[in-house]
Amino acid sequence: MGEPIIEARGLSKRYGAVSAVRDISFSIRPGETLGVLGPNGSGKSTIVKMITGLVEPSRGLVLFRGVRIEADQACYKRSFGYVPEQPDLYGFLTGWEYLDLVATLREIPPRIFREKAAAMLEGFTLYPHRDSPIASYSKGMRQRIVLIAALMHDPELLVLDEPFSGLDVTSALVTRLVVELLAAKGKAVFFSSPVLEQVEKMCTHLVVLKRGSVVASGPIGEMQAGFAGQSLEAGFMQLTEQVDAGRIAENIAAAALAPAR
Repeated sequence: MGEPIIEARGLSKRYGAVSAVRDISFSIRPGETLGVLGPNGSGKSTIVKMITGLVEPSRGLVLFRGVRIEADQACYKRSFGYVPEQPDLYGFLTGWEYLDLVATLREIPPRIFREKAAAMLEGFTLYPHRDSPIASYSKGMRQRIVLIAALMHDPELLVLDEPFSGLDVTSALVTRLVVELLAAKGKAVFFSSPVLEQVEKMCTHLVVLKRGSVVASGPIGEMQAGFAGQSLEAGFMQLTEQVDAGRIAENIAAAALAPAR
């Protein structure tokens, strides 16, 4: 499989007295998709910010092809495509203008930009809306524009922080298949999500978080086998929530069905 494209070693992050994540380690090799799964507040977004260089770890380091990312952050940032959980876009720009801006910053030649942008806008059913201001876009349309922007420069690494947020069923399926095809071509993919079904379908490897710490990790097939006949969903609940979801659901349903008068 070759050397890891990206590797995290002992990452920890504190905000004052609060420890957001503790001693997180993982690596992603070409063709691998690592899913980072955990309940809200488990530290997923903090890890994303550290591996993209947006936040410095309190301890530990991130390596890109064996070199610390702070050694040449400009080079590193040219090598990955990032889809944030909540993208901030320039609403006064049209979709095409925004992608043109990204292409200029990425130093993509104009002819190549036009060809790639047109093809991806068409594929994500945004081509008819390319000249409309982003302020008029729905959440799903904005998410698709960000996905296109992350893919245009052919990055070695994709960092996806809840990329399916706001996408309809068709767009979500197309996005998942695109990510799978890119991984099959040797891209490394970091995929953060609170939704187990998405991770189970897309990922080759899995890291499960609870309150900022890793409670399980490994190839997803081994993880499934290690739950002793339980589904991945049941194993995840046991590792992270330690609650009886069925009983809780019954109590909520009973309260909802109780007479209102």
